[in-house]
Amino acid sequence: MTAEQKKFLAIKANHIRQGVIEGTFHAKSGHPGGSLSIAELLAYLYFAELRIDPVDPKKPSRDRFVLSKGHAAPALYAALAERGYFPVEDLKTLRQPDSYLQGHPNMNDVPGVDMSTGSLGQGISAAVGMAMGAKLSGSNFRVYSILGDGEIQEGQVWEAAMFAAAKKLDQLVAIVDNNNLQIDGTVEEVNSPYPIPEKFSSFGWHVIEIDGHDFDQIESAFAEAKTVKGCPTAIIAKTIKGKGVSYMENQVGWHGSAPNEEQYHTAMQELLAADPERQA
Repeated sequence: MTAEQKKFLAIKANHIRQGVIEGTFHAKSGHPGGSLSIAELLAYLYFAELRIDPVDPKKPSRDRFVLSKGHAAPALYAALAERGYFPVEDLKTLRQPDSYLQGHPNMNDVPGVDMSTGSLGQGISAAVGMAMGAKLSGSNFRVYSILGDGEIQEGQVWEAAMFAAAKKLDQLVAIVDNNNLQIDGTVEEVNSPYPIPEKFSSFGWHVIEIDGHDFDQIESAFAEAKTVKGCPTAIIAKTIKGKGVSYMENQVGWHGSAPNEEQYHTAMQELLAADPERQA
């Protein structure tokens, strides 16, 4: 990846983070921590990886993306808005009663959302179903899904993982956002899913471990996934919860708390300081 490409993607990740802060601040609720941790992953997916068309969101040949950790909807909405599916200004309507941007993604209302999610563990099952559908129909679209590391404590995740491997769904890529924090504490304290790579490997998946904030490693992982035949791929992405906003980083309290006005301005100042496109 060239320096120019990395700069472009870094700006997009920054814009996604700004969207997360704008949305949760105006909603006075939401989940900023786990939304901020996946900004680079979403920036790469929506601006480098996914074969999609904002003009034709339901194009049959498009790649599919499922946000299995549906509470990170502020990040998905910000990525979709940045990609041109709907106006960026609409992010400020997050969770308002008359807004189409509700607390969890709704495929019936939001352009670009391929699956309604929210109940943890169910999104990856839907993604597996999409991949199975592609296999049965001979379609060549790929399916991507982001899960939380706390989410993989759900038994349904492992049923889906077993089925995907058994059916050799090599067009499926699951990305685990391994920020090590969930609503009640560290994932180890709540119900340890570790070792995550070994678990997916034992279920028959090809496993890649990366720094989820490093675009070179992200690019390499997705490129490798395309070469894998006969089994699905799991990318275990080590991330920082609240990444990009200093006072939110690695703080479990920001799992589901919105910034107040002072915190909002502090966060936006930090993000804008790193954004050459919007500094003016």
